[in-house]
Amino acid sequence: MQAAGPYSTFKVQGRAFAQIAAFHPEITALRRDLHAHPELGFEEVYTAARVQEALKQCGVDEIHAGIGKTGVVALIKGQRNSSGNMIGLRADMDALAMTEHNDFSWKSAHAGLMHGCGHDGHTAMLVGAARYLAETRNFDGTAVLIFQPGEEGFAGAKAMIEDGLFERFPAQSVFGMHNWPAMRPGTVGVNPGPMMAAADRITIEITGKGGHGAHAYQTVDPVLVAAHIITAVQSIVSRNVRPIDNAVISLCAMRAGELGAMSVIPGSATLVGTVRTFNPQVQAMVERRLSEMCSAVAQGFGASATVLYERSYPATINTAPEARFAADVAQSLVGAEHVVRDLEPSMGAEDFSFMLQVKPGAYMRIGQGVEGGVGSCFLHNSRYDFNDEILPLGAALHASLIEQGMPI
Repeated sequence: MQAAGPYSTFKVQGRAFAQIAAFHPEITALRRDLHAHPELGFEEVYTAARVQEALKQCGVDEIHAGIGKTGVVALIKGQRNSSGNMIGLRADMDALAMTEHNDFSWKSAHAGLMHGCGHDGHTAMLVGAARYLAETRNFDGTAVLIFQPGEEGFAGAKAMIEDGLFERFPAQSVFGMHNWPAMRPGTVGVNPGPMMAAADRITIEITGKGGHGAHAYQTVDPVLVAAHIITAVQSIVSRNVRPIDNAVISLCAMRAGELGAMSVIPGSATLVGTVRTFNPQVQAMVERRLSEMCSAVAQGFGASATVLYERSYPATINTAPEARFAADVAQSLVGAEHVVRDLEPSMGAEDFSFMLQVKPGAYMRIGQGVEGGVGSCFLHNSRYDFNDEILPLGAALHASLIEQGMPI
């Protein structure tokens, strides 16, 4: 069956998609309502309430709210439960602290807040899957639908886990997906290993000796030290990381002195940046070398430097069997030629990684970008919008993971 809509050029097979496509307008309305009312991590009060309202209308068996502060979990039982199996499906709910520059009718109604990453679409797709699964129940086991808060830097997945998510709902595996403007609608990508990098924050504090810019010889200039550190740390990846491994060190901000004091050398400087890696051994090595190098460079100028290395999100690593299964399910919907089974990993980060640290599972990308058109604006851009044409496919992919993962 071909997807409905003016931009649709992709075809999807199967009963799940056909049935979900019938209520495509309702899912779209929900998605656009969520887009118009964005909320930051752990503040998703309106979003969580809308999700619960929609889930009640869908006829799910149980709704559990307040998990990980504003998280919601719904349970749907299959026609049979002889297997005792449970599979988790996750969607993120939070928005970003950014100003939207779109002009359509569903643009953000909240100044300085925007769904610039498509979490509104992810949530709507999972609600669509809930409606279909509750209506058909064509599986043996229990579907665990996880609506997660705070993905954008708040580690909401970790908060839900620490709040007993998998003790209360012991899923054997868990799956998530994210829209990807760089892939065309009707395509799905996955990798049986790394999908997203670990995201770490580094803060480098440099202490020197301030003074008059005209008498620099009497100072220990931390700005000069910072400049040498910025250059030196780039050698860590090129000279310490194997070419077949991956790592990025980016120093993205610097604070030193006052712009209005052109002749004052400050006494200190601060650098802030990020490190991205996939391999824990590489991550540990980069952390060690940063500390060694910054200290040594500073000492060479008579200054001192300390490095605060904060590990934020771990790498998102799919387990191979679940990644293959997810690819097989996607293939059953869109065909082998539209499934990328060795998708190139991204150096971005994702807190679904916390779930994959405790459960087998897979994180997928679902294409949404029409070249030069709808859905092609990249993530975290003020002109971004989720492509509503892929809502039925995403919902059908969620639902099919349940049906094929727990067959009757």
